[in-house]
Amino acid sequence: MIIESIEIEIDINNVSGELDKAIEVALQQWGEPLRWAITTVDRETNIAQIEAIVIK
Repeated sequence: MIIESIEIEIDINNVSGELDKAIEVALQQWGEPLRWAITTVDRETNIAQIEAIVIK
């Protein structure tokens, strides 16, 4: 088991449905998310920066 800290970006405009579910699905490609947080959102581009801890 490897625990890793990652950062990803999500385009909020492309999210259909609930944002938290979309974030969890995006994080699944990196591993099983333990916790995550939206750290910034660019209001001009609607890109959200996500920091997460995942288990690989």
